[in-house]
Amino acid sequence: MIDVKLIENCEKKLEKQFKRFEEIALFNQEKVLNAFKKNRLALRHFTGTSGYGYGDEGRDTLNAVVADIFGAESAICTPNIVSGTHALSLCLYGVLRPQDHVLCITGEPYDTLRDIVYGENNGSLKDFGITFTAIPLKNDAIDKEKIKQYFNENGFPKMVYLQRSRGYEWRNAFRIFEIEDAVNYLKSLGFNGCIMLDNCYGEFLEEKEATEVGVSLLAGSMIKNLGGGIAPTGGYVVGNKEYVEMVQNRLTAPSIGGEVGSYIGGYQNFFEGIFLAPHVVLQAMKGTLLFGAVLNELGYETSPSLDQHPGDIIRAIKFGNAKELISFIQCIQKNSPIDSFVDALPWAMPGYEDEVIMAAGCFVQGSSIELSADAPIKPPYIAYMQGGLTYEHCKIALKNLNL
Repeated sequence: MIDVKLIENCEKKLEKQFKRFEEIALFNQEKVLNAFKKNRLALRHFTGTSGYGYGDEGRDTLNAVVADIFGAESAICTPNIVSGTHALSLCLYGVLRPQDHVLCITGEPYDTLRDIVYGENNGSLKDFGITFTAIPLKNDAIDKEKIKQYFNENGFPKMVYLQRSRGYEWRNAFRIFEIEDAVNYLKSLGFNGCIMLDNCYGEFLEEKEATEVGVSLLAGSMIKNLGGGIAPTGGYVVGNKEYVEMVQNRLTAPSIGGEVGSYIGGYQNFFEGIFLAPHVVLQAMKGTLLFGAVLNELGYETSPSLDQHPGDIIRAIKFGNAKELISFIQCIQKNSPIDSFVDALPWAMPGYEDEVIMAAGCFVQGSSIELSADAPIKPPYIAYMQGGLTYEHCKIALKNLNL
């Protein structure tokens, strides 16, 4: 177990960082409240529908609320999107056409996207003659010279793609000002196509969202930040109306777009989750900062460093060997409210290149705004921890670590 005095001393050192995230949470809470008020949210919007879902006021109002929160023209927020990966693939397949080109400027995309992009005979982008080129990061930053070189040699692609979060990499996630700088650079070179962002794990970390700094289309999961630990499922897509309509046509069919789509369970949990999300993200951020400070004191290297403003809710912790890595993940599972009695073990999880171990004793299966952790079993044996519905839960789990 971790010495409680060590935890308390680290809390005191983090007071300045905690205060900054409290200010961000207050700003975003007011933004969310204003979106609810603007759209005149009422009890009738919680009611589910069946069949085609024509005239589903809950669905349409949920979309409008999410669009306003992101400062965007349009949004899709629905349980008919099953995950963040599904949301991202809908954007890719919705906007792109055979022989189109995509340029990813943040390195290779996350593991679960690679079959979608590069797979063979599985309905991938490659199968449809769509090329996807990834420019590696340079010193963990977007390589502007390589972007310019690509444009000069190949012309403009249909889409420029960015991934905000780190994936299974040792780097900080991208901040909003970095995304804005990339957008401005692309436009300075004459690019006016679709700029798409994988926004998973990044919502409510700052006072602005990426659609407010020029991103055309972004997508994520409702069982991460935006759902506040309450949304039971779902994903979202936000952006320019023309692109969101193209995604709606892929989600349903070109003849019906966003006019249909029912959900018999009703929308209360989605609205309530979004309303709570700024506060829940604050809890997660305070938790990840405390884990970072304490583990640093114990000699472990973590990322991002405590003097950096994180770009997402993830804390990466380098263990250097498989035994300590697995032990850490198992400790998180043992201190979860659900399935605390389960031994987390590495396994060949679909969509991942290496065996993966995951701790996710969550109320919503796989929710990573709840305290969870996962890691590929490969050197240098890095665990990726995220979430925490309450700061108190993070603190208890930290106290009970056996390292």
